[in-house]
Amino acid sequence: MLDHVWIVTPTYDEAENIERLVAVTLPVLARSPVRRFSWLIVDDASPDGTGEIADWLACRHAAIRVLHRSGKGGLASAYIDGFRLALSEGASHVVEMDADLSHDPAHLPGIFAAAAAGAGVVLGSRYVAGGGVADWGALRRIVSRSGCWYARTVLGVGVRDLTGGFKCFSAEVLRDLDLEHREARGYAFQVELTYRALELGHDVVEVPIRFHDRRAGQSKMTPGIAAEAAWLVAAMRLRRDRTAVAP
Repeated sequence: MLDHVWIVTPTYDEAENIERLVAVTLPVLARSPVRRFSWLIVDDASPDGTGEIADWLACRHAAIRVLHRSGKGGLASAYIDGFRLALSEGASHVVEMDADLSHDPAHLPGIFAAAAAGAGVVLGSRYVAGGGVADWGALRRIVSRSGCWYARTVLGVGVRDLTGGFKCFSAEVLRDLDLEHREARGYAFQVELTYRALELGHDVVEVPIRFHDRRAGQSKMTPGIAAEAAWLVAAMRLRRDRTAVAP
């Protein structure tokens, strides 16, 4: 059984999703092998009222808290702020979970079980046996698999879903990662954290998940974010090679 799990969910314009996400996730958490859980919604001043809905949810559920930020600061900094608060309040494990219902809460017990077995990072994986995606067309499937293949090949690691963002970190791993000195600002943050955990010798365990397309609202992915991810993967490999040959 895990001691104190924090879920961190960044939001920006997720008014159509956040209430339903809470409604379907809280019963799963109540049945999970967790002594205590807290849920932090990190809202970047969403103009659609997501922050106000989150405040209302926090008033109804004691385990939910809201961190309001002054503007759209990016996925990475939202998670960093959430991680920092969770660690300061004694979290034993921290889960990243999207607000758009693409991460099915039904997979949380399996993620928690792997963490309780000792994994430093548990990654909900679309690309291991039993995993997959739903509601995607052929082009998006090809792009996603190609991105994971590219990251895995360039970095030379065995993790099959390096771009995945449904994951659980132990507090020990998060403290080791030196989060203040990250390179990525957007979705490349997911690749960077997993890769850095591997570099530090932590166990990364993939458990199968079924990934769903968002139910409502607009995707935050842009060509610039994808380009950052491709560049950062190459930069991480170059940094590793330079370190290996340094006298």
